[in-house]
Amino acid sequence: MKKNYFYTASLVLLVIAGIVLFQKYQNQSKPIPPLRERQGPISTTSEWLNTKAAIQGLQRKLREQPGDLKSKLLLAFAYMQEARVTGEHPYYYPAALQLVEEILDREPDDQVLMYEATVAKATIQLSLHQFAKALKTGKAALEINDRGAAVYGVLCDANVELGHYEEAIAMADKMASLRPDLKSYSRVSYLREINGDMPGAIEAMQLAVDAGFPGLEQTAWVTVTLGSLYEKTGDLKSAEAQYNQTLAQSPNYAFALGGLGRLAVKQKDYQTAEKLFTQAAGIIPEFSFQEELVRLYQQQGRTLKAQATMEDLLKGLEEDQEAGHVVDLELANIHLHLGKDPAKALLYALKEYHRRPDNIDVCKALAEIYYQKRDYRTAATYLKKATRTSSQEASLVCLEGLITYHLGDQVQGAHLIQKSLVLNPYQNTTLSTEGQQLVNKAISKI
Repeated sequence: MKKNYFYTASLVLLVIAGIVLFQKYQNQSKPIPPLRERQGPISTTSEWLNTKAAIQGLQRKLREQPGDLKSKLLLAFAYMQEARVTGEHPYYYPAALQLVEEILDREPDDQVLMYEATVAKATIQLSLHQFAKALKTGKAALEINDRGAAVYGVLCDANVELGHYEEAIAMADKMASLRPDLKSYSRVSYLREINGDMPGAIEAMQLAVDAGFPGLEQTAWVTVTLGSLYEKTGDLKSAEAQYNQTLAQSPNYAFALGGLGRLAVKQKDYQTAEKLFTQAAGIIPEFSFQEELVRLYQQQGRTLKAQATMEDLLKGLEEDQEAGHVVDLELANIHLHLGKDPAKALLYALKEYHRRPDNIDVCKALAEIYYQKRDYRTAATYLKKATRTSSQEASLVCLEGLITYHLGDQVQGAHLIQKSLVLNPYQNTTLSTEGQQLVNKAISKI
């Protein structure tokens, strides 16, 4: 009897101790990820002063009230935006994800908060290229609220990246019907682009630009994207106008500087191009600017400079991988185009293919890798998947022409190559150069 009483008393004490510990620590969480000081030109703007003050206010509030989940979500949003502005993806996206996970772990009764936090998680997963996870998280958000436009945006993006293009179109249409704005128009534009409707893509992206507020990062992004659409069609004058418009509103917007750098390369003004790419890379650590510099140095025969920049580029992408940012497709293209190493490129491309075998960009990369390895039949199998949306992207059409030519249909192959050069006469790649040579050879035989 005494023994049973002892066990009962011990159990009661354990329960009481557990309740006390729960009450003591229920509002405690991991340390708040600190804000990092910006570097370079973006550290001297009034926008940065306002952003820093707002973030520091949220951090102070969370130190005083660790259980304030709404402030925690606002801080996560701020860090997601800071990742976009600064390019410090390896730090800010994991930091934002930590904050969002802490909110979702609490399972708050506030369904609006749960929905917004779940959408935020899916958005971060998309930014980290964790596309299958993002789709799953987006579906969880949809179960909470099927009337919010944002959830259809993340479901559209996830389906696009996974190669589920019909589903992506349905999600974009739903988003646009709920909230026709910059975010929905830009998604409609991309879907039109990959389905071969470049005029429609430009029209939709112009709507996105018109819907934006001048000076905001999102507006700068869609304006530069509109410029890149013009650039892809060979309309360099219109592209330049969009990049300059962006810089007039956001003087340190690195992607606009990068766009002008690409135009300078096309116009063979290599000194200006190098200056612009270097300036852009000095603003944010975006790998594409280093990629452009490596390509430029290689074209100029500056081998040592190209090798050093390539090493920095690969080191940065490895840091991204370590932070959970999946960049295997980017690495595949870099090793193929800049490293001239199809074997190494294949290793990365196959890893990405196993994650998302239906994505047209992944299949295009594999088609080009096998083409470079002179395995034209295998290249053709991946090309079939890469061209199934009827994309009119010039380099894809050129690749299709080259593979068709080498598989024996030289007339159709030459026709496709010529078509790609009409779609974008300013191509300057290994494929376009080879394609032009084959076309000239075919013409000389006539």
